[in-house]
Amino acid sequence: MARIKKSPEVRSKELIDCAERLFFQHGYENTTVNDVIREADVSKGAFYHYFVSKEALLEAVATRLAKRNLEELQPLAEDPSLDAVGQLNALFAGSRRLKLEMAPQLKNTFNALFKPENVVLYHRIDEALQAASLPIITEILRRGHAQGALDAPDPETAAMMLLQLRLSVAKMMHKALQLLEAGDLDGAAAMLDSWMRTYGTAIERFLKLPEGSIEVTEPGFARTFLQA
Repeated sequence: MARIKKSPEVRSKELIDCAERLFFQHGYENTTVNDVIREADVSKGAFYHYFVSKEALLEAVATRLAKRNLEELQPLAEDPSLDAVGQLNALFAGSRRLKLEMAPQLKNTFNALFKPENVVLYHRIDEALQAASLPIITEILRRGHAQGALDAPDPETAAMMLLQLRLSVAKMMHKALQLLEAGDLDGAAAMLDSWMRTYGTAIERFLKLPEGSIEVTEPGFARTFLQA
């Protein structure tokens, strides 16, 4: 049967969709180009027309996941009615809301990403997320420093350091979920709450902000997320 002709945009999206699904189900290392070709029902020539390698496809998957993660949060970071600290807190509040709305998907994502066979996928997504987030955080810190609201004389370097701190978010959530699966909801919630409070304190000290300025979490968030 002849394959249906589709626009390049549609075909490329389908390949990325299939790859994302297979990477999470079977692991990046365990998924071959032929698996993606079979899943997407395209010829090998068609695949290589869009992606020169499996790694190029991984890059596309990671970039799309990063952009998807930032789509709803970026307007909060650009709200002209907020000062720099307010914009940072708006990002944290938006992130908490998305985590609660997408809790089941996030739990499945964490379980998939922390499998040994997905170490490449995990690091590539982190790299893509940092690349997409860096200009946004840099601009907030640049404006905040110029206004005297926070201390960031080198805003891009400061943004990079803050994003490095944030890398542990997924790891801690995964550890909390493992405790939850072991039947220790109280321990999981306490660990996640403690980490998020400490994370907020670290940001405050790094940017020389008064205690209580940064609202990474809120009472009951960790337990609500874990039970969602």
